[in-house]
Amino acid sequence: MSKVCQLTGKRPITGNNVSHSNRKTKRRFLPNLQKKRFYIPELDKWVTLKVSTSAMRTINKLGIYNYLKKLERKGIDTGVKL
Repeated sequence: MSKVCQLTGKRPITGNNVSHSNRKTKRRFLPNLQKKRFYIPELDKWVTLKVSTSAMRTINKLGIYNYLKKLERKGIDTGVKL
């Protein structure tokens, strides 16, 4: 299963583990993704999305319908039919 946010597009990035002796080994920084069901009252339906917690905060602020409309205007495909 991919570790990519369906709304923001956040994905894992790479970096280094740095030890006390300053040795560096590769590591991955994973986004904080949660599988969440959202109810869209304007469409009267439920959608399940895999979203980052920062996207959840934006949804709480704007509302799911307005946030999806905003992404649609930017040309970002979310997989949700409005």
